Amino acid sequence: MKSIAVVGAQWGDEGKGKVVDYLSASFDYIARCAGGHNAGHTVITNGQRFVLQLIPCGILRPGKRAVIGAGVVVDPAALVNEIEMLAKAGVDVNGRLFVSNRAHVIFPCHRQVERAAEAARGAQKIGTTSRGIGPTYEDKMARRGLRICDLMDAELCRRKLEVLLAEKKVIYKALTGEELDCGGVLEQTLQLAERIRRHVADSAVLLNRALDQGASVLFESAQGTMLDIDHGTYPYVTSSNASVGGACTGLGIPPTRITGVVGVTKAYTTRVGSGPFPTEMPDLEAKEVRDRGQEYGAVTGRPRRCGWLDLVMLRYAAMINGIQSLVVTKLDVFDTQAEIQVCTAYTYKGTPLDEMPAEAEKLEQVKPVYQALPAWRSSTYGIRDPEKLPLAARDYLKFISDQLGVEIGMISTGPERDATIVPADTKLAFWL
Repeated sequence: MKSIAVVGAQWGDEGKGKVVDYLSASFDYIARCAGGHNAGHTVITNGQRFVLQLIPCGILRPGKRAVIGAGVVVDPAALVNEIEMLAKAGVDVNGRLFVSNRAHVIFPCHRQVERAAEAARGAQKIGTTSRGIGPTYEDKMARRGLRICDLMDAELCRRKLEVLLAEKKVIYKALTGEELDCGGVLEQTLQLAERIRRHVADSAVLLNRALDQGASVLFESAQGTMLDIDHGTYPYVTSSNASVGGACTGLGIPPTRITGVVGVTKAYTTRVGSGPFPTEMPDLEAKEVRDRGQEYGAVTGRPRRCGWLDLVMLRYAAMINGIQSLVVTKLDVFDTQAEIQVCTAYTYKGTPLDEMPAEAEKLEQVKPVYQALPAWRSSTYGIRDPEKLPLAARDYLKFISDQLGVEIGMISTGPERDATIVPADTKLAFWL
């Protein structure tokens, strides 16, 4: 039995889609544990580009089974659209896609309320995707949400939805002064429910039985550790646990089932939306990296803020998740970089910090301590042999590994599936 968790070690957008797609060749099940269709996992294979927001990337591999766990919030319309998109590309999900009957459901009213609430915050807005993710998790925690299992019974769905919509109308009017239009929601929901009925399952039973029978499982998180609701840069975070603990709570898997943890980081740092960003580059430098790395959201299209690699953040993520092997993506984006800076420590009001600040206000004021490293100024694009990497690029990776005390188990040198290096004699190579 092997069951490996893949987590983002930054603010999301680390390239987990490509990593999970690559790793899934060695696993039987690929299971998504948290988040919603605010994630955008991009995979390029055989010249085709896929952006998967809900369905685990492993579905692109023939014969692999994909599971959407109870910790995920599901927009049925988005799920059906994704199934149809895959079908048009020749990917049949029937018998291979399973959706937890305990996953909570996103309705149009969640999106409408979220947009209104975000607008009401003005300058204090969080920068959400306005996909209804946060309000759906709010309903989940307040014990008033609807789950996939509720959609399977038309009368039960009608009764529960009436209560939910009545409450959302009050909230929406308080925020906007306008009436919330909920016409046709029940009918549309029941139609979508029939489209996904064949995929609904008890995902916890499914995965635990599979593990009991010796199957291998890859756990796929969404977003990144620094967006985790408990351990991230609160309040500029997502509404779920994006760290490794989310694999257990979101899938019904005991911690003892997880045999390894893989963290994913870019060779630099990005984040989307508001919130502190200690190593953020000046506008011109950020634009150059953004353009080379095509740093625009796969879901929203929003330009990502760009900065130098932050080892303070990565040490924190390695601690929170117990990361045993680190994947470094987008190494090739630094191929033309004239100078490379790496943040090795923070100071606050002139005093070195030993811990990641809990307060976003304090993190806004820290000063990063940088170490300059030599640039390689030559192409790494598409390289598959670590010995063929420029010496300065290998030194850069070794510096990261030495500073974190974590091996570099994989290096991505381009967006394509095969533009990947897995050094021999690493834990990750052994797991594969």
